[in-house]
Amino acid sequence: MGYTNSSLISYTQLSPNHSGQRTHSIDRITPHCVVGQLSCESICGCFTSPSREASCNYGIGTDGRISLCVEEKNRSWCSSSNANDQRAITIECASDTTEPYAMNDKVYASLINLCTDICKRYGKKKLLWFADKDKSLNYNPAADEMIITVHRWFSNKSCPGNWLYARLGDLATKVTANLGGSTSPTADNLYRVQVGAYKNKANAEAQLNRVKAAGFDTYMVQVDGMYKIQVGAYRQKANADSMMAKLKSASFDAFVTTKSGTAASSAPTKKSIDEIAREVIRGDWGNGADRKDRLTAAGYDYEAVQARVNALLG
Repeated sequence: MGYTNSSLISYTQLSPNHSGQRTHSIDRITPHCVVGQLSCESICGCFTSPSREASCNYGIGTDGRISLCVEEKNRSWCSSSNANDQRAITIECASDTTEPYAMNDKVYASLINLCTDICKRYGKKKLLWFADKDKSLNYNPAADEMIITVHRWFSNKSCPGNWLYARLGDLATKVTANLGGSTSPTADNLYRVQVGAYKNKANAEAQLNRVKAAGFDTYMVQVDGMYKIQVGAYRQKANADSMMAKLKSASFDAFVTTKSGTAASSAPTKKSIDEIAREVIRGDWGNGADRKDRLTAAGYDYEAVQARVNALLG
């Protein structure tokens, strides 16, 4: 098939980190969060070193501008899954440095526009979000359908963060409406499965971690003065009922609700100085002043990290 690139881009810096032309047609979009309120130029700059072994097709900077890092014809190295990256357009979106990795309105609006543009160019009328890993990865999309997948399904990561994860149903709805396809319910009318509601945030975080440890994609929202732990955001109630049954089988008290809220941050899990130092050596944190700023913003002791880097390289 023929491949094109988006006309919405305002900056191009092509990364050498890709596997050449795809071996599968494009039928997925995988939005990511890139930690730090970076510009679209800086997002591309993160992927210029071959030693980093990571890249994306597009970056959306904190001001909403879009950059091209890997042409759509080529497979980026973004989702910790060869199979997913072969068929997905991957998009890194500027976010906050801590969970829920919130994105500002400009970034989210550009993500909607970019997803709409991608779908239009490949003849898609619907963008689908099932909020279920197994269903999404086993679904064979029709010729006019595009599916959303997420990085956390393929690696032990929060990406795309709970802020965006809680809005993927809304993203799918708005893009599908832009495409003129059959619209799905609004974000407020999506079906979610709730597994706890707490006044005390620490208790909510404990439940969040229990549900995650059991293998479920979950997130925390704040609504009506309560911290609520929810799983999924489904268009069809039958899909929510199926997830509720799975959660109950795992001994969680669960019920279906259409009420959501604002994504709430959970206590970030910091990596060890040794882990961060090895990431620095790999090139994940940039160089010079940029590295220092990013490490400091993420809450790490720059001098301690640098000392460990020197020791490892010594």
